[in-house]
Order: sequence, then structure tokens, then C-alpha cells
Amino acid sequence: MNTELEQVVTEVGKVVKGKDRVIRKVLAAVLAGGHVLLEDIPGVGKTTLAMALGRSMELEYRRMQFTPDVLPSDIAGFTMYNSVTREFEYKPGAVFCNLFLADELNRTSSKTQSALLEVMEEGRVTVDGVTHPLPDPFTVIATENPFGSSGTQRLPQSQLDRFLICLNMGYPSHDAAIDILKNSARTGLEQVQRVLTVERLMELRRQAETLHVEDNIYDYLVRLTEATRQDPRIALGVSPRGGIALLKMAKATALMRGGEYVVPEDVLAVIDDVWRHRIYLNPRARAEGMNVSGIIMQITERIHAV
Repeated sequence: MNTELEQVVTEVGKVVKGKDRVIRKVLAAVLAGGHVLLEDIPGVGKTTLAMALGRSMELEYRRMQFTPDVLPSDIAGFTMYNSVTREFEYKPGAVFCNLFLADELNRTSSKTQSALLEVMEEGRVTVDGVTHPLPDPFTVIATENPFGSSGTQRLPQSQLDRFLICLNMGYPSHDAAIDILKNSARTGLEQVQRVLTVERLMELRRQAETLHVEDNIYDYLVRLTEATRQDPRIALGVSPRGGIALLKMAKATALMRGGEYVVPEDVLAVIDDVWRHRIYLNPRARAEGMNVSGIIMQITERIHAV
């Protein structure tokens, strides 16, 4: 694996025990220039992971706790009249940073969630007809409690599609849980050291973006995408945006392992994380107890790179 990126994983691992696989995938998403949705129950380290990642890469990060009373202007900013200068001035919102942590995104209103759509897709906000670019790099890491928890609501498909990957943290292993208890008195973020500068991160992003991809890999990606649209169990297959997302994540994964080009294993390593939240099963498939991850696995077992 790339030594610098492995150091990032090590630093974040100081405060997020036993979750190196998840850390690597979140780091790959940042390298790919995408956004991350962490879906799991409270208390498993979602917020700590995001904050530690920002600290290890010298990223300015801000955290917003999403509640029903959070307004779109809290995110995007607002204009107000300055009685001294007699002019309207723009006051930036919380998203003006490199890493924006949207904590418990599915607890806020749909109107407030929609304020993030332009932010995540375009890297800018428009307030009162004036567009304001966000800092570069810019990444959203959102946490989401399982639907059905008190005060939660489903994220709309348009919102979900903006996330490059969706991950579940899961409970720590037995040994990791023991380690957490032993070190509970010194698990502060001050342990996490800076490993990458912003300039170096941007350089690594450019390397990932320009990584070589053979024509057979492009063909492989398209056949996988088409299979989700043709499967009778799937009501909503993967969009072209979903295909691009898989390519970006495969490139970042290849860079992290130190590769100079993308191989099918890079695609298979991330396909479930990239597509699981983009695919909807039809009512019959859901009634029969099928799940999206299982169907994705069946598709990858049936379709191979040539």
C-alpha cells in the first residue's frame, strides 16, 4: 500500500479501533473526490472517524448536528444588511471548510437536506442569486442513524445518489472492544498526528484521477451497470453517475494499494459500497427477503472482465 496513505490509516486507527477496512474505504472516497455516508447505530465511532481523518490530513473541518430546527441558511449562509456600509453582505454557512461532517443527516427536514444537493454536486452555494465557490478540496461525510430510529426519515434518492459510497461501521470485534475499554481514558483526537498536507492530498487526487484504465475494464464496468438495469428483481438500477462513481473508487483503491493501473479486483473491492445505496429492489424481491448486497454479489459472480 502507498506508505503515506497507510500512515493516515494508522493515525486514524489510534482512535477508531479495529476498523482499518472502513478507514481505508473512507480515505479512498476522499482521494476520489467523493462524499461518504456512514450508516449505523449511534456510538460506534462514525463521528470520531470523520474528525480524525480531517485532523490527519490538515483539513479544516466543521461539524453540524442536524436536528429538525436546522435551516438551509445555517448550511449555505445568508445575506444581511450592514447599516454601517449600507450594503448587503454575505455571511458564509457551515459548509465553507474542507471536510464537512453532517451528523445525523436524516434527522433534519427535507428542505434542509436539499440545501446540500448543490453543495455536494457542484462544490458551491448560491444565495440570493450569487454563487460562492467552496474551498478545494471539499468532502461531505454524513452520518445516518438506521431508519426507524426516533426522529429519523428516509433520505431521498437524489440525496443518496450524491454520496460516492455508503458504509456501515458495525460493532468492534471482541479484541478491539477490549482495546477500547483499556484505552478509554486517552482516546482524544490529540493523539492523531498530521500526515498529509492539503497540497499533497490534492496531488494524490490528481494521480488517482489520471490512473490508467484499460478498455476491457471500461467494458467490464458498463456490463455490470447494465446488469443492474436488466435484473427483474431490481426496480431501480445503477445510473450513469453510479457507473462513474464505481470507476472513481476503483482508481482510488488501485492508487492506495500502490498500483499503476486498475484491475478487476479493485472494482470488486468497492462495488457493494458504491452501489448498495443506489439500487432499489421491487416489492416482490423485498417480500421474499432478498437484499441488495446479495444481488450485487450474484451479478459479479456471473459477469467477468475479459
